[in-house]
Amino acid sequence: MSEKNLYIHETAIVENIENIGDGTKVWHWCHISKGAKIGKNCSFGQNVYVANTVEIGDGTKVQNNVSIYDEVYLGSNVFCGPSMVFTNVINPRSGINRKSQYLKTIVKEGVTFGANCTIVCGVTVGEYAFIAAGAVVNKSINPYELVAGVPAKKIGWMTEFGEKIIFDENNKYVCEHTKKIYALNDGLVEVI
Repeated sequence: MSEKNLYIHETAIVENIENIGDGTKVWHWCHISKGAKIGKNCSFGQNVYVANTVEIGDGTKVQNNVSIYDEVYLGSNVFCGPSMVFTNVINPRSGINRKSQYLKTIVKEGVTFGANCTIVCGVTVGEYAFIAAGAVVNKSINPYELVAGVPAKKIGWMTEFGEKIIFDENNKYVCEHTKKIYALNDGLVEVI
């Protein structure tokens, strides 16, 4: 523990503790680069790498074996399942330096990434979207969408609580847990 109320395991490398918010936990064999900005109450499981230009909001949980490369921006309360993948170059080649061609990936608040999914760079993933395990996301995802497959396709919608939305005849759904009302309008879901 440090004066910032952090937990950093003795095997972890944290290059700049000042960029990490209170209550964050960094577990075995993680590497948090100097320029990374991390919010409060985050958790980084075993063998996680966070690159220099990454920004992560409060309450985000990154499970084992995830690398978050430059130009990836995660909102608050994002869940990154075990061994999921972010990319930052669309056409990598070992012998060609494409660092100037990194594409931004923007992940909004509350998104869930299932285990072993892949997020191809240059997309935006909307609030509370839910990416199924093993999916390959190669285009932007709207808020509340549930996507699965290779490439990922919309198969439904999810609540902020994390349950599938089944709309009534008026294209409305009330979450029994939170009492929030969801509406489907022109193919997009919003909380009303």
